[in-house]
Amino acid sequence: MSLESDLSALLLTVCPRVFPDVAPATTAKPFITWQQVGGDVIQPINGLPDKRNAMVQINCWAERRMDANALALAVEAALVAATALVARPMSALVATNDDDTGLRGAMQDFSIWAAR
Repeated sequence: MSLESDLSALLLTVCPRVFPDVAPATTAKPFITWQQVGGDVIQPINGLPDKRNAMVQINCWAERRMDANALALAVEAALVAATALVARPMSALVATNDDDTGLRGAMQDFSIWAAR
């Protein structure tokens, strides 16, 4: 497995609609998007490590603020309890909205260690 596949599989246990980067415009609500926004680099002496780190922003979108926040809290709980990867919240929730769609969002950054 890889960081991306492990993360997607885990997020699908929280919400059946998960997309890297952006969701199609016709996606039913609520849904989750995620994107890598950096991470730590490992430079071992011999060869490549079997793990890698990513800073990942996870965005939960819903029609109502309380639904976006509840989904984000469920994501945080699932990530912290995960065994396929190690995730640590790097910030609290950040509320956002999308003016074009009227959707409410809750964003949170995680440091994630997982299989390369």
